[in-house]
Amino acid sequence: MEVTSAVHSVGFLHLQTHLQRLNCGELFFSTKPRKVKVPLPCHHHLHPIYSSNAKVGSSDRTSVIINSTSVTSTATSAAEGSLSEVEKIKQRCLTWQWKGEYSINYFVSSDSPQQLQANHPPLLLVHGFGASIPHWRRNIKILAQNYTVYAIDLLGFGASDKPPGFEYTMEAWAQLILDFLNEVIQKPTVLIGNSVGSLACLIAASDSSQTLVRGIVLLNCAGGMNNKAIVDDWRIKLLLPLLWLIDFLLKQKGIASAIFERVKQRENLRNVLSSVYGNKESVDEELVEIIREPANAPGALDAFVSIVTGPPGPNPVALMPNISLPVLLLWGDEDPFTPIDGPVGKYFSSLPSQQENVKLFLLEGVGHCPHDDRPDLVHEKLLPWLASLPNSE
Repeated sequence: MEVTSAVHSVGFLHLQTHLQRLNCGELFFSTKPRKVKVPLPCHHHLHPIYSSNAKVGSSDRTSVIINSTSVTSTATSAAEGSLSEVEKIKQRCLTWQWKGEYSINYFVSSDSPQQLQANHPPLLLVHGFGASIPHWRRNIKILAQNYTVYAIDLLGFGASDKPPGFEYTMEAWAQLILDFLNEVIQKPTVLIGNSVGSLACLIAASDSSQTLVRGIVLLNCAGGMNNKAIVDDWRIKLLLPLLWLIDFLLKQKGIASAIFERVKQRENLRNVLSSVYGNKESVDEELVEIIREPANAPGALDAFVSIVTGPPGPNPVALMPNISLPVLLLWGDEDPFTPIDGPVGKYFSSLPSQQENVKLFLLEGVGHCPHDDRPDLVHEKLLPWLASLPNSE
């Protein structure tokens, strides 16, 4: 039960309630946010992607790790003090050139003491379908107290490039993660992902040649890039003819554009978010704006259609037997997209009794995005698990 239900429900209004509850679909489809004019220090490497497209290569890695003491300007401090957490995150974003041609937006915070950074592995946060770096706004500050925290906008999302004609796949996103570890972080790292971001992390960790994944945290892991992955769920089987029809219609430019415009409407976004969040108080105007505002960038519609209609990619059930790293599973028990009683949820819930490296915590009253839905419950389980990992060498 993955990515496309909300899209389908908006496009076919008579099925809206049914598809939102039975299919999947994270309508967190963000693209490049608006520019924010805030006084900044004169460092090209620190200039944010949201204000200008700063380019950072692997050779600049050490110069772009931002310490809280780096920003010394009184004017800048005053300006930052008036910003929301979302805007503060945007102000500190950087870019990295992937494969020499794609600009990838990322964030890094190293506010913790140097000694803690040396002893603790860095963390890489990977968002779900349609989301972007600001979706981690309720987690970054807490995690950055003891860890160097990176967050990335996958290709096609957030402020990262959305190249024309690019065929999006789970494998491509996994390779992006591996290349980011090798070229930017360059240290064994704990991958923390939500939904399709979890699956991308899992695919990356299953690569036998990788040496820089230290552990994995999966927050309501997806079964694939879209609904076509979970054909053994009877609810999906019943709807497969409709899904195939919608895939066909989405490949017609005019129809796809009309559906996408409907999807982006504020009230539709709020309704879908409310259906996938257990804690309705978390569905505030800031969250709606995080999802809604960036969806007007060039390439957003094409990326949206490609992802929704593309191949689902590897199934996590086939990947997990290859994982010997420490794995933490955090699962919201009110997730309508990848429910704990669905095929993927049932598989993951059985793992702790079979693999010693896997721990699972079911989060009561939590939906598809635990880190934003109930961050307090996530931190309560995540921080002790991170602390239990062996120190970095």
